[in-house]
Parts: sequence; C-alpha cells; structure tokens
Amino acid sequence: MAGGGFAAAAGSGVEFEAKITPIVILSCIMAATGGLMFGYDVGISGGVTSMQPFLKKFFPVVYRMTNDTNLNSNYCKYDNQGLQLFTSSLYLAGLTATFFASYTTRTLGRRLTMLMASVFFLIGVAFNAAAQDLAMLIIGRILLGCGVGFANQAVPLFLSEIAPTRIRGGLNILFQLNVTIGILFANLVNYGTDKIKGGWGWRVSLGLAGVPALLLFFGSLLVTDTPNSLIERGKLEEGKAVLRKIRGTDNIEPEYLELVEASRVAKLVKHPFRNLLLRRNRPPLVIAIALQIFQQFTGINAIMFYAPVLFNTLGFGGNASLYSAVVIGAVNVLSTLVSIYSVDKVGRRVLLLEAGVQMFLAQVVIAVILGIKVKDHSSNLGHGYAILVVVMVCTFVSSFAWSWGPLGWLIPSESFPLETRSAGQSVTVCVNLLFTFVIAQAFLSMLCHLKFAIFLFFSAWVLLMSFLVLFLLPETKKIPIEEMTERVWKRHWFWKRFMDDDEYVGIEINGSDAKKNGHA
Repeated sequence: MAGGGFAAAAGSGVEFEAKITPIVILSCIMAATGGLMFGYDVGISGGVTSMQPFLKKFFPVVYRMTNDTNLNSNYCKYDNQGLQLFTSSLYLAGLTATFFASYTTRTLGRRLTMLMASVFFLIGVAFNAAAQDLAMLIIGRILLGCGVGFANQAVPLFLSEIAPTRIRGGLNILFQLNVTIGILFANLVNYGTDKIKGGWGWRVSLGLAGVPALLLFFGSLLVTDTPNSLIERGKLEEGKAVLRKIRGTDNIEPEYLELVEASRVAKLVKHPFRNLLLRRNRPPLVIAIALQIFQQFTGINAIMFYAPVLFNTLGFGGNASLYSAVVIGAVNVLSTLVSIYSVDKVGRRVLLLEAGVQMFLAQVVIAVILGIKVKDHSSNLGHGYAILVVVMVCTFVSSFAWSWGPLGWLIPSESFPLETRSAGQSVTVCVNLLFTFVIAQAFLSMLCHLKFAIFLFFSAWVLLMSFLVLFLLPETKKIPIEEMTERVWKRHWFWKRFMDDDEYVGIEINGSDAKKNGHA
C-alpha cells in the first residue's frame, strides 16, 4: 500500500536492537481492524446483491430478471450497470482518495490519517444501513471508498514503521490475512442475515461494517504516531521518545540516527514522481504496475465480489450460494497462512509460479464443466458437478491467497529505492484500485456475454502472467531493501540494461537543482 514518507531500514542489512513491546502488539490489532474494514466491504457486496429484498428495493429491474423464467440467458440474470456501480463505486472513490491520503500521511501523520479513514467509513456505513434510495446507497459506498483509500495508505505504512525488522514482513502479510478474515466474516453475516424475516437483513449486513471501523477509530486514539512520521515532520525529540517506548530499550541511538538521515535524504528529493520515470527506476515501476494489473486479471475479485451471485447463476439455491461463499472465504483465510509461513523460506517466485499452474488448471476445469452443463435456459449442474465447481473455485482461491494476493503488495513495497519509494507505492495503490474498479464494473456484463468462457478469459491472463514471472520477475527473498538495486536489478539478465551508473536523479538542494547519483 502507498503512503507519503519513508520507511527506514538498517544499513547493510543490520538489525537494530528491539523487543516486541505492548505497543507493537497493539499495532497488530490496528492491522486487524484496518484489514477487516477493507475485507468486510469486499465480502459484503456480493451477499447483499444476491438478497431478493435488497434487489426489490434498489434494483427492481434485476429483481424481475432473477425471477423471470423466460429470460434469454441464465448468465444474464444480474447484468445491470447500476448493480455493478454499487460494488465498483467504492474502488473509484478509493482511487481518488489515495492522492489525498498520500498527502495527509506525510503532513499530518499516519495516526490522524487512520482516524480520518475510520470517520469516513462510519459515515458511509450510516448512509448504507439507512439507505432509502439508490442515490443514498451510492453516496454511502463513495464514503466507504474514501475510508478504504485512507486506511490502505496509512495502516500498512504505520505497521512497517512501528514493527521491529524481524517481524516486518510477517506484519505486512498479516494485513492481507485480516482482509481475508474480513471477507469470511462478511460471508458469515450474509448467511445469517439472509434468514431474517421481514426483508431488512441486508441493513444488518451493511450496518455491521461499522464494527471494524469503530475498532480502528478507538485504536487510532490510543496509539501514538510512528517515530518516522514524527521525525519527518520535525518533531525530533518526540520521535526519539516514541522510538525508545516502542523498542523497549535505551539503545536506540543507531536506529534514531538512521531515521534522521533517512528523513534528510527523503526531503532532498523534491520531485519523486518525476524521478520515478527515469530509466533506472523503470524496472521496479514496470514490475509494480504489472503485478497490480495481473492481480486483478486473475479474476479473484470477480469471484470474491460476486460469489453468491455467481453460484445463483449456476443454479445453486439462495442459501446454498451463500454457504458456498462462506466455504470459499474460509479457504481464503487458511491459505493466506501458508504464505506467511513459506514466503521467506521458498521465495516469491516459487509461490507465484506454482499458483499460476494451479489457477490455470482450476479455471479451465470450471469453464469445461459450465460449458457442458450450464446453458442459456438450463442449469442442470447436478449435485456432483456442483460440488466439483465449488472445489475448483476453492482450488483457485487457495492458490491466489498464498501467492498473488499478498505478494502483489509485498514485492512492490520492497522493490523501490528510498528516493522513489513513496511515489512508487502511491502508483501501486492507484493502479490496483483502478483495475479493481474495472473488474467490478464489468464482470457481470462479461459473464452475460462470454458465459462460461469468462473463466477461459481469466485463465489466459494467468498463463501470460506466469510467463512474466518466469522470465522477468527477480527473486527478492532475504535481500535487504536498501541493497535491492545492487543485488537484484543490476544482476538480472534483462533489467540490468536499465541500471546505468551514469543515470542521475535531479535533487533540489537549497532552492537549486543539483545532480546526484540515483542512490541519493
């Protein structure tokens, strides 16, 4: 995730003295609430859009289509731009909010940005839970999107800066783990609220999104800002005191001096986005953008957003479709644990390549089954084939959850040099939210027109991205961030041609432009 500012690491891979203190434990809770907030909203959308009372109130056209036995195609039951806008508007708002959040994280601090995220989210929840018409519903989603944009900027940055070096990677993926827990929680809520008599269960589903937002709100009031942020804003003594508190030791001088130096160097770079376009910075930029685009074109969010709707389309009953979504959510959580355990043991490339094979085969099998068994006017899957489809979807989700899910964020966060790290992370978040919006807005229409071939479409992308990983993605396992340029990009068979030593980065010092080597 992106953020304004910097994250310092020990020079030459040295680890500073630090204990796992109570405030670090509290930061883990912060990760949980920020991730839960985002994940719950991803999971809740597909559930409520499959509930008949919700459709009847806000999308009567879709309601009539889902109950029309003479509809020209089973695949087109939910093909409605308004319904897709309900889901996708959040991500478009998040994309816009990212630019403002990058500024607030740098100038106001990580803590206040997280507080702002929770306020946006709480107001959005109130609009959605009390919605009387579609306009009120969309306004609520836009406010939720602002909250997601601010939280996705500030929370991971807060964690990376407050955690000791030895658990920083684990906390990075822990955020993704809690996104998956949020999705599972949303699926369980939908399964329960769908049984409420009276047609108001969807209000409970949307309203409970306030729980993780309240936790983030009160958590933001309790914690202090990170030493990095305080030092960056000129509060050196306060930053030093906080560093001593979170590290649980008085031996903080080496890390403190490193943070002060990192802040000084980061402030010298006046045009990080311009520097990002320089030739020597293209390798991490290209990889970061490609990972975000490919992450969405695996088809994962199409499945997570619309799992209940998708299973309804395939002929599952309402309760059965929600139950299947719960199973998928549970697989998602458990498989993310695999990534936390193995990412620093087997490496990034192995996980991505293995998952590519698994995702490709799963989607081809799903496409073949649907092509044979689900026609425009019949959905005679049968019990055995229905179970097989759920198993294949779970196979696909599990491989994504230990590869492209967490690694799509982890690899960009460790690839950029210090002088362009903030700008690079901002681009990463923006591209991800942009293509999340595209998939959310287009999936149901694509399902209507491509039918079972929608899974062949996504499997073709999986094949393409696996070849990109095989030939163009270097391994970053156990490489210190500050040594990434020398030990990774300059030694890669393809990217080393971009790493010319005579490439310069413009740095403005005392109001004038100076030329300085890219290591800044």
